[in-house]
Amino acid sequence: MAVKYSRVCTYPFRFLSGSSKCPGSKGAWKTQRGLSSLMNSVNHYTSPIESFKLDDLQITFGKPSQLKPKPDVSKLVFGKHYTDYMFEANWDMSTGWDKPRISPIHDLTIHPGSKVLHYAIELFEGMKAYRGVDGKVRIFRPDLNMQRLLRGARRALLPEFNGTEFISCIKRLVTLEEEWIPHSETSSLYIRPTFIGTDSSLGVALSQQALLFVILCPVGPYFATGFKPVSLLADPQYVRAWPGGCGDTKLGANYAPTVFVQKTAEESGLQQVLWLYGQDHQITEVGTMNIFVFMKNHKGEKELITPPLNGLILPGVTRQSILDLTREWKDFKVTEKSITMKELIQANKEKRVSILLSICTTDT
Repeated sequence: MAVKYSRVCTYPFRFLSGSSKCPGSKGAWKTQRGLSSLMNSVNHYTSPIESFKLDDLQITFGKPSQLKPKPDVSKLVFGKHYTDYMFEANWDMSTGWDKPRISPIHDLTIHPGSKVLHYAIELFEGMKAYRGVDGKVRIFRPDLNMQRLLRGARRALLPEFNGTEFISCIKRLVTLEEEWIPHSETSSLYIRPTFIGTDSSLGVALSQQALLFVILCPVGPYFATGFKPVSLLADPQYVRAWPGGCGDTKLGANYAPTVFVQKTAEESGLQQVLWLYGQDHQITEVGTMNIFVFMKNHKGEKELITPPLNGLILPGVTRQSILDLTREWKDFKVTEKSITMKELIQANKEKRVSILLSICTTDT
C-alpha cells in the first residue's frame, strides 16, 4: 500500500498497543538533565515541613450499605468504575501536611476560586496493581511513578512529600480494596494519584494549599479495540510538547488541548494521534503513550528505537522497563534517538520496519 505524505494522512504500519507485566524488574530511572534553577530552588517553602506518614494514617470504614457491587470483569472499560475507598492528604503552607486518611469515596468540596479550576495547577499519576497467576498482588514499579510525580510537583510549585511513605499509604489502600482487583490477565486495578492546588485566591501564583488524593478503578483494555492494532492520525500542525515546556511531566494542562485532536482523529475513522514535532517531523508519542520502532537499520541489524528523553517525551515506566529488559537480553540493538516520519516512511518502503509499538506511560 502506497503512502502519500500530506498534512493529514494515515500511515499503514502495523501498530500494536502493548503491555509489560514484569513486576520486580530492575533498572535506573533516566531523567532529563538540566532542570531549571527555579525548580531546584522552590524547596524553600517545603523543606522545613515533614511529610505525611503511614504511621499517622487514619481509616474510616463505610457502612455495608455504602459498599458497591463489583462490576463484571468481562465488561470492564477504562475509568468507569470506582472502588469504595479513597486516600486524601491536605497541605497548607503555614501548617504543613495534615494526617493522611482513607475514607469512603466521596465528592470533593473545594472553593470555586481554587487555583486548580482557573490555572490548572494540577498533576496526576497512573499506576496499576495486578493479581498474578500465583494469586499475589503486585504494584508495578511504584518508585518510578513517585519520582515522576515529585518532579511534576516541583514544576507546578506544589509541595513535596516522602515518596516511600506515600507508596506505603497506597499499598494500605490497595490492600483494603483487594477484592476489587480482577482475577484476569487482561484486567487490573488502576491507581490514580492526583495532586491539586486548592488555594482559593485568584491570581497566577503558587498555591498555598493543596490536596493529594488517590482513587482506584478496576479496568480492562484502554482502547475500545482491545489489544488489536490501531490506526493513527499524523498531522504536523498539531504539537503536543515543545522544548522548554512541561511535556515531560504529567500536568493536567498537557492533556486538555489533545482532546480536540483526538476527536479529529476519531471523526476520520482513526483511533489515536501520532504526535510529530519540528520542521523534520520527529516522531514523539502516540496519544498518551511512548512509542517504539522495531526495524532493520541500514547495516542490516535489528534495532529497537525509541525517542530520547529530551523534554518532549514523558518518561514512561513501561518505556524504561522495556529498555532495561531488552538491553539485558542483548538480542538486538537498543537505541534512544530521534526518528522522523521521512526516515520511517523510507524504511517502510524498503520493508525494514517490523512493528510500531505504543506503550502506556504508566505500566500498561
